Amino acid sequence: MGHHYLHQFLSPRSIAVVGASDRETSVGTRVLENILSAGFKGPVYPVNPKYQELQSLTCYPALSALPEPAELVVITTPAATVIGIVNECGELGCRNVIVMSGGFGDAGASGRQLEQRLQQAVHRHGIHLLGPDCMGVMRPRAGLNATFSRNQSRDGGLALISQSGAICTSILDWAETRKLGFSSVVTLGDAADVDFGDVLDSLALDRHTKSILLYVEGIRNARSFMSGLRSASRMKPVIVLKAGRHAEGARAASTHTGAIVGSFDAFDAALQRAGVVRVDSITQLFTAAEILSSGIHVRQNRLLIITNAGGPGVMATDRAVELGLSLSPLGAEVQRALGQVLPFAWSHGNPVDILGDATPERYEQVLDICLREDNMDAVLVMLTPQAMTDPTGVAETLVGVRQRIKKPILACWMGGTQVAPAREILSAAGIPCFSAPEQAVEAFSYLACFHSNQKLLMQVPPVRDEAEPEPDIRGARLIIESVLGEGRRTLSTIESRAILAAFGIPSTPAILVRSPTEALVAAESLGYPVVMKISSPDVVHKSDVNGVRMNINSANTVRSVYQELVDRVGQALPGARIEGVTVESMDRGTHVRELMIGVVRDPVFGPVISFGAGGTAVEIMRDHAVVLPPLNEYMIRKTIDRTRIADMLKAFRQMPEADGRALEQVMQRVSVLVCELPEVVEMDINPLLADDKGVRAVDARFVVGYADREIRPYGHMAIHPYPSDLVRRHQLVDGTDIVIRPLRPEDAAMEQQFVRNLSGESRYMRFMQSLRELTPDMLVRLTQI
Repeated sequence: MGHHYLHQFLSPRSIAVVGASDRETSVGTRVLENILSAGFKGPVYPVNPKYQELQSLTCYPALSALPEPAELVVITTPAATVIGIVNECGELGCRNVIVMSGGFGDAGASGRQLEQRLQQAVHRHGIHLLGPDCMGVMRPRAGLNATFSRNQSRDGGLALISQSGAICTSILDWAETRKLGFSSVVTLGDAADVDFGDVLDSLALDRHTKSILLYVEGIRNARSFMSGLRSASRMKPVIVLKAGRHAEGARAASTHTGAIVGSFDAFDAALQRAGVVRVDSITQLFTAAEILSSGIHVRQNRLLIITNAGGPGVMATDRAVELGLSLSPLGAEVQRALGQVLPFAWSHGNPVDILGDATPERYEQVLDICLREDNMDAVLVMLTPQAMTDPTGVAETLVGVRQRIKKPILACWMGGTQVAPAREILSAAGIPCFSAPEQAVEAFSYLACFHSNQKLLMQVPPVRDEAEPEPDIRGARLIIESVLGEGRRTLSTIESRAILAAFGIPSTPAILVRSPTEALVAAESLGYPVVMKISSPDVVHKSDVNGVRMNINSANTVRSVYQELVDRVGQALPGARIEGVTVESMDRGTHVRELMIGVVRDPVFGPVISFGAGGTAVEIMRDHAVVLPPLNEYMIRKTIDRTRIADMLKAFRQMPEADGRALEQVMQRVSVLVCELPEVVEMDINPLLADDKGVRAVDARFVVGYADREIRPYGHMAIHPYPSDLVRRHQLVDGTDIVIRPLRPEDAAMEQQFVRNLSGESRYMRFMQSLRELTPDMLVRLTQI
């Protein structure tokens, strides 16, 4: 197999530095010094017409004067000179360029124009360009440090991709204090050409990279980013530190969903679908990298805590609750067994407080009993150095227990010099050891998050389940085209309900009326009590203008309420277009829960779906979970479970359990809607009422826009659905029916068995190497497309 197209950025055979200098403050000086001091073995060519020699090397006046085209060209000259140098690279056959110069995308309109011209030159010559305004690259094992950083990283298994040179140098400096090394360091700068997706794709195949760290400020190409992330995370842990988590700003939204779902929600949803772990700080970045590289795997998020002090146990519990982790309950048999070996004052629950006088023997007894439990995924053993504590002895005991019991164990030895030798014993034995309870619990949460997100990564749902009725896509598009043709972007209540009906989403009966008499006829037809709501494309939230009246029981009231609603909106919004009033059946359910399902179009990741608590106070409650379509049953259940309202859907007191299957069905149909209708910009179904009888939309609002018909189907989405259109059914000559379809991740076992059953000669001819079965990396690449 040939090298990745970015291979020469990280393992070039020769390097040219354009703008090399001997001035101390020059970027070119620093870059040349770093390349030489890192021990690069190939030819290094300084390029600057002002010098004949630099750092004891011949200095050339131009790239054309070099004895050979350089495999990697580093440009450090002013922005105005860069395009000319890139053109020269193209003419000479230099295909890999790093531009460190600033003054492009971040330099106003003129800088953006310059960057566009740079991109045109790059594409014209078939060049791969890193930057501009980047710090460069490092590959310690190749003796490569083509950066202007003062840091010189040691070799290791971490790879770092950063959009910020300043953050990159901070991470490298931090890593050195923890004796962590890097396989590769790549800074992207403005990413005019080479972006996250390209570098991730390269590192996914790099056998020297065990984990990948990303520092992200913004994403330009969602499809490329997601493709690279998903490719890499299938083979090794990927951890992301995202800046700008609270930079949503004041946004004029036309729907509740638009007001509560920000760009970071969409980014977080994308990371979950990509199977990666997100952190909030540089400290957490390294904690996650170390724990995910430890080889520890968990199935769920259930943690058991053993401690010799109550306070640290409470601190660990608080952090576990904040992170949504589960503390494993102790079974009756385990509690009885613990009661026989512990003093009466033990905690009788999880955390298991074995008291301050706990000896190594007591720790061992408790561990042996607790590790019998099957309802936990890992145990966190904590120790505080008290008067009668033996930190080293307990550490040695823990190592012995781990050797005979395979359940994942994490340790937290609090303190400094008194516990330092014990920490070294634990670390040497491969037991992750932390100095603070919160840090240890966070480490476990990264393991649980990684497992959960990897399961999401494996989901490749089609747009629509074959068992579901086919929606009326054409009818829905005709409604939207009519609205856009009238110069509107907001659908009326009746139009919105018609779109829902086209996709099989139930709603309460409603009739649009334009006079008090029509209102009376509608109320009599539907039956009392009724709800009356103003219908206007200019009213974002009806309750804000007192545009809703509920529980109307008489004909006289219907007539007066019609005029009252029209007058109120006219006073509150004098210029508003009033289409009329909708008369709707008053839902008489006594056990209903108010929910909301919404859609918002993120400028980077496309449509995202939000689920959570509904009603008029959704912006205050902010109980919602966000997910990227397309969805399947597993993903829908995971999304619902991430909200607080999920507990209220279960049976409690006199309220029967809500119809979960009906709710999942509605979410599935919303997913189909956003996949098939790229014109939908925002959507609210709020409230969506749910009870034991089913679910139904009481109100809905759509905001639409023109879709780019030039893009391929589903091109408006960050994740492409499973290509069901490629599934074919055939019958062999012997009458056997077969299905020919694209691979899915769950086909891995069948693929492996197929290869095992091949003859040795067939395997060699197919893979050009002797193997009995596929390696994990090969299996991933062949089945997770």
